[in-house]
Amino acid sequence: MKIFNSMSRQKEEFVPIEPGKVRMYACGPTVYNLIHVGNARPIILFDVLRRYLEYRDYQVTFVQNFTDVDDKIIKRANEEGITSQEVAEKYIQEYFTDAEGLGVRAATIHPKATENMEQIIAMVQTLIERGYAYPVENGDVYYRTLKFQGYGKLSHQPIEDLQSGARIAVGDVKENPLDFALWKSAKPGEPAWDSPWGPGRPGWHIECSAMSNRYLGKTIDIHCGGEDLQFPHHENEIAQSEAANNCEFVHYWMHNGFLNIDNRKMSKSLGNFFTVREAAAAYGYETIRLFMLSAHYRTPLNYSAEILQQAQNSLDRLYSAADNLKYLVENGGEGALNQAETDVIATFGGYRERFDAAMDDDFNTANAVSVLFELVRAVNSATAADNQPTRAGAQACLDMIHELTKVLGLLYSRQEENLDDKVEQMIADRQAARAAKNWAEADRIRDELKAMGIELKDTKQGVQWKKC
Repeated sequence: MKIFNSMSRQKEEFVPIEPGKVRMYACGPTVYNLIHVGNARPIILFDVLRRYLEYRDYQVTFVQNFTDVDDKIIKRANEEGITSQEVAEKYIQEYFTDAEGLGVRAATIHPKATENMEQIIAMVQTLIERGYAYPVENGDVYYRTLKFQGYGKLSHQPIEDLQSGARIAVGDVKENPLDFALWKSAKPGEPAWDSPWGPGRPGWHIECSAMSNRYLGKTIDIHCGGEDLQFPHHENEIAQSEAANNCEFVHYWMHNGFLNIDNRKMSKSLGNFFTVREAAAAYGYETIRLFMLSAHYRTPLNYSAEILQQAQNSLDRLYSAADNLKYLVENGGEGALNQAETDVIATFGGYRERFDAAMDDDFNTANAVSVLFELVRAVNSATAADNQPTRAGAQACLDMIHELTKVLGLLYSRQEENLDDKVEQMIADRQAARAAKNWAEADRIRDELKAMGIELKDTKQGVQWKKC
């Protein structure tokens, strides 16, 4: 299994620190609003990475934090007339609503900044003692960037270039314009915690270093996030963690590409900013998930109504194949597999190998999804009515599709439902009318069912229904 490491900028063979185990950290949302479709990309992608590692028999400890104290949260609290904690808790719950809709499993641990103040303050104190940080008179604490020799190694920006673009504002108390805040002194009306430097709250970067250290240890296997986090957030995490712990922070850095809206970068100022909730209302959560997996994680991805509709159509084909197989499991023939089923089942090992090869090659979900749909086409052909499919053959095909969709986290949103007796009888009456060639009556019943929200589909395997 090879991963493109943002640090080395090349694919590297994945070798975990501890055989059979993976320690993985992903930067979570700042909880002051609903997550947008850009946020959804890393959330979905790294959920699938975790699933695939588990599929490969790794024991994964996955940490994804919540930034629950921040300027944006404080601003929203003032706007809504509630506390910062109430804002954070409200949008954490909203996050879980959207994450569940997207088929994203909860992390092993979802730590909050406010629950790790002791660890954050201890790390800041260590950095001060080692000369990598300094407090100033107003109670702020800053990281002494020039002291860390490797600064810029993740974003591949020479320290000289970074310095030339930085300026110290009038009244700035920092030693150097590149220095960044580890601790911010309290302002009137803001939430604050006691510290050796006075009441205040942590800077953004230090919380991830402290929480990763607490829950995963000094060195971790994989750190994930959007490419916009490489600098300064992840660069600063490296500087903090490695200076505090005197060892390598992360072995493999993974960053996903940007999401564009109609070929333009998503931006509130351009008015092309969509929440996941809005997109799900139009296309469904699972459509968004399949869409996000349709491109390699490191490439830019374009979001448009046309592309979302294509993803929805693809998802419908996947469900249609699964529904047909479920029908055949209940209504197919008994006895030995037919030749078509025997032939397609013999190819399953090849599909599995190609799927694994795609995922092993830097987590190429786009190629993996292509393999899945090739499998679906082959299964549809093998289990066509003309081949007189069997229950056993249908079950084997369904199991194989479920094996791959489970890794990708698909086929989860349309739960099986039972029809009430009245609707069952109406479907039976329509079938009887069709058998008697009473097409007018059959059409009348079909239209009545559609008005009730039940859509029928006549297939060679029999009549199927779905709620519409």
